[in-house]
Amino acid sequence: MQKENNSQWIWQNKNYPHFTYDKKLLESLIQKVSLEQGKLIAFLSVMDESNIKQIKLNALEEEIISSCAIEGEILNRESVRSSIKQKLGLEKTTHYKQKHKEDNYVDILIDANTNYKEDLSLEKIFAWHNAMFEKDYSNLYKINIASFRSDGDMQIVSGEYSNEKVYYEAPPTEMLHKEMDCFFDWFNETPSTPIKAAITHLWFVIIHPLDDGNGRIARALTDRVLSDIENSSISKLYTISKSINDDRKNYYKALEKTTGYIKKENPLDITYWCQWFLNTLYTSLLEARKQLHYIIDKTNFWDTHKDDNLNHRQTKVINKILDIGSENFKGDLSKKKYITIANTTSSTASRDILELLQKNCIEQVQGTSGRNIRYRIKI
Repeated sequence: MQKENNSQWIWQNKNYPHFTYDKKLLESLIQKVSLEQGKLIAFLSVMDESNIKQIKLNALEEEIISSCAIEGEILNRESVRSSIKQKLGLEKTTHYKQKHKEDNYVDILIDANTNYKEDLSLEKIFAWHNAMFEKDYSNLYKINIASFRSDGDMQIVSGEYSNEKVYYEAPPTEMLHKEMDCFFDWFNETPSTPIKAAITHLWFVIIHPLDDGNGRIARALTDRVLSDIENSSISKLYTISKSINDDRKNYYKALEKTTGYIKKENPLDITYWCQWFLNTLYTSLLEARKQLHYIIDKTNFWDTHKDDNLNHRQTKVINKILDIGSENFKGDLSKKKYITIANTTSSTASRDILELLQKNCIEQVQGTSGRNIRYRIKI
């Protein structure tokens, strides 16, 4: 493997783990994040309990799916959603239901989002790890479960065999007890802030105490900090893992620039990582606010048209557009799209659309006519 001479990973620095960052540079980002968190909380005051549960269901589902996808693990979305519904009381538990790994991931995230006032401990980390890997295997390789990783180098490598590059090397196994004790002391004594969330994620990945699942547990711990900030229950209203998954290239770049692969003047300066993390968190908050707007629009629409007796085809098409947001429904609604979504005939689509126009559910897009006529939902 290719390895730079005299390379020094962040944990090898004599002043580690005393991380430094440019507070002034990060101040405006922190303010933007805090403002968006406040706006999300304000939205709750105008939403009913059923809508809040639906938002939390969507956020928790996406958090679990995306966090696993970052590591290349693809979960069954329907199983994840069903498990969350049961936890939220939106679906009855199947009697003698077999336990699946999707249920375990749901349990981990709900624990992180509800029990954040408890001190974090090694017992908790190992309990999560045990739930993550019920069997002692990951991708056919036997791993240590609910215990520190095996002896030997823990390296992040890439490239062809015999010509691999070492992107990161974690502290040796004999250092892990001391490393984790230090991490727990800091975590339990430090008030929850967006910066604490950023450092929590980074520091756990730096230590890399487990054979597998380090990234997923780091993101669960990040959720725990963010939930503490917002005093949330069951789930936050947004998902940072989806934003990380959407920006994986820059996620790994931020780690490389911070953990030692790319040399810098101050090895313990984590400003670049914090900037990336806060920007990613801000993106996830903005996306969540958009989703809340869609839910409010959908609620208002059906409040207005609750007595219009729309048929199942019309309801399906309207909900399809409202769920993704009218501005995201590319090209607006056409008869052809209506036929596809409703799985119906041309003549039936024409009658349905005319009726929707008459009931003021939709309106013709100005400047369109004939075969190119388009419609928009009236909110």
